[in-house]
Amino acid sequence: MNFEQLWLTYVKKENNKEICGIRHIYADCDNPTATHGAEELLLALEVMTGSKPVLHKTPMGDDAEEKNAESAEIIDRIKLCIVPGMKAESYHIYENENWIMIEASDGKGILYGAFALIRQMQREKSLKGLNVFKEPAAPLRMLNHWDNMDGSIERGYSGNSFFFENNEIIVNERTKTYARLLASISINAVVINNVNVKDNATCLITDRYFDKLKELSESFAGYGIRLFLSLNYAAPMELDGLDSADPLQEDIKQWWREKMAEVFTKIPNLGGFLIKADSEGRPGPFTYGRNHADGANMLAEAAEPYGGLIIWRCFVYNCRQDWRDKKTDRARSGYDNFMPLDGEFKDNVILQIKNGPMDFQVREPVLPLFGGLKATNQMLEVQIAQEYTGQQRHVCYLIPMFKEIMDFHTYVAKEKDTVCDIVTGRTFGHTNCGMAAVANTGNDANWTGHDLAAANLYGFGRLAYEPELTAEEIASEWIDLTFGKDEEIKQILLFILINSRGIYEKYTSPLGIGWMVNPAHHYGPSVDGYEYDRWGTYHRADHLGMGVDRSDKGTGYAMLYNEPNASAYNHMETCPEELLLFFHHVPYTYRLKNGKTLIQHIYDTHFEGAAEAAQMRKQFETLKDRLPEKIYKRIDERLLHQEEHSKEWRDQINTYFYRKSGIMDELGREIY
Repeated sequence: MNFEQLWLTYVKKENNKEICGIRHIYADCDNPTATHGAEELLLALEVMTGSKPVLHKTPMGDDAEEKNAESAEIIDRIKLCIVPGMKAESYHIYENENWIMIEASDGKGILYGAFALIRQMQREKSLKGLNVFKEPAAPLRMLNHWDNMDGSIERGYSGNSFFFENNEIIVNERTKTYARLLASISINAVVINNVNVKDNATCLITDRYFDKLKELSESFAGYGIRLFLSLNYAAPMELDGLDSADPLQEDIKQWWREKMAEVFTKIPNLGGFLIKADSEGRPGPFTYGRNHADGANMLAEAAEPYGGLIIWRCFVYNCRQDWRDKKTDRARSGYDNFMPLDGEFKDNVILQIKNGPMDFQVREPVLPLFGGLKATNQMLEVQIAQEYTGQQRHVCYLIPMFKEIMDFHTYVAKEKDTVCDIVTGRTFGHTNCGMAAVANTGNDANWTGHDLAAANLYGFGRLAYEPELTAEEIASEWIDLTFGKDEEIKQILLFILINSRGIYEKYTSPLGIGWMVNPAHHYGPSVDGYEYDRWGTYHRADHLGMGVDRSDKGTGYAMLYNEPNASAYNHMETCPEELLLFFHHVPYTYRLKNGKTLIQHIYDTHFEGAAEAAQMRKQFETLKDRLPEKIYKRIDERLLHQEEHSKEWRDQINTYFYRKSGIMDELGREIY
């Protein structure tokens, strides 16, 4: 089949004497997931050494070859075993008398440990003295696919779906390889269909699709992944013609009880459901005068006997706002809708909360529900699909952003108060919590369209399991695994990845204002594209200044944070400058801490960003003879497009604000 193996592209390690002696793998664990770990080690070692080890499915002992004097210092075997008492999905890898031991809590831990050992070998790190112990930080580490059953993907930038085609479910070698890729980065849950559930997707909970879903679910289960489905809240009406979906109505409750019994029986390994309700036209409990706790709890009660989770999205806002209304603030909506319900949700409900209050912009503050909610299970939702960050045509490595979000102090407690602490359960002791990312994959040969966008997929999984990793460590690891141990390739790609988000931010939207994109498809500059519409995404620029007043004198949004964040955001002088225009309407002549006026900062950053985009491509061109030709050409074409497109962003933004303000660029550069 026409697809690549990404970071699981194993290559021969000619000079690695340590791994060439490994001849035996002992899998002392009768577990399908652990067996996949042993099989992956066999595959990797066969490619790396040219010789396939022998797999023993009995404890090391009777059939173990004795070591001779010559081999006493050579690592020649790997042992995998499950050790009771360890934390779920954890593993311990260590050298023991020239054996490599992988001990784990369960099959998932064995699988993750196997991939961790393979990473060590791929990167040509020494196995002598190896001693690595890892436990997962986030209990739930999930990808949300926005795939439609006709094969299209909402906000998909890497081809069509590999899960659906012509309203049918696909289970094949590609979906298996995808499960391998996700297991290698410790992803343990996948939602396969779009949160905007309509048409045939509503029927995923009917016998029309049970057989294929069971097959896919079992394939996922072998790699430690639980299948989740997005659910249509109005399914009782659309599937069986009921006249209501009122969550407090007894016949509706009974319908869902019967449906959950059927679905969980027919689809083993089903983890539960993701629901988008009362948002952007989707049905929900508001129709019946009920709240989100009513809706979520009704479904949770029906799913509870089967261990099912209900993941309820908090992306709920008034999408029919009047642009003339300066008091209604989309940024407040998540907080205003869900804070009053804190503590009212059942334990198998998790609120999935976007990282920011708007919609996956290149820069926005952390949503204050993190640090507001105390008695409710919470998940962080981020987006690796780059909807507003270049759509995988521009390189934008998002892991530095995710690190900033996770490290943000909410001040909800004296310690363990970061977003990471909250969604990993350290703050409140919740066990139903975690992280989710909107997926960036499709059926393109390289899975993510832009080869460098795969770093975001890889990085999200690694970060959710090990949030202590730095963005640079993750990028370095991904480059080694994907492109091999070439120091020049590594240094140039590291430079591009680590600087890419800052460069993209410079030539697009300044100081946290966001948007300024073409409506609907969200690609390319259109400063006023959303300024006079219903979506609540305004920049409020006039001839004196720009930005939205969210202080206590404006919409009051700044005051939703715990102190000292509220006071810092509330005043122009103390607000972090990277978020200044998100929180304040600022005069063009206002001087930033670097002494520049706001308008000069806009001019300078947009010229700098376009120049730096061109420099990225210039540096990449030096790798022409060091990368496979097709990979080089794919990346180079994207970087060329980014270089040209960044100029369009630069010129439209600078021209707009020059015409708005009437203030010249101090450096006299060409502005139209």
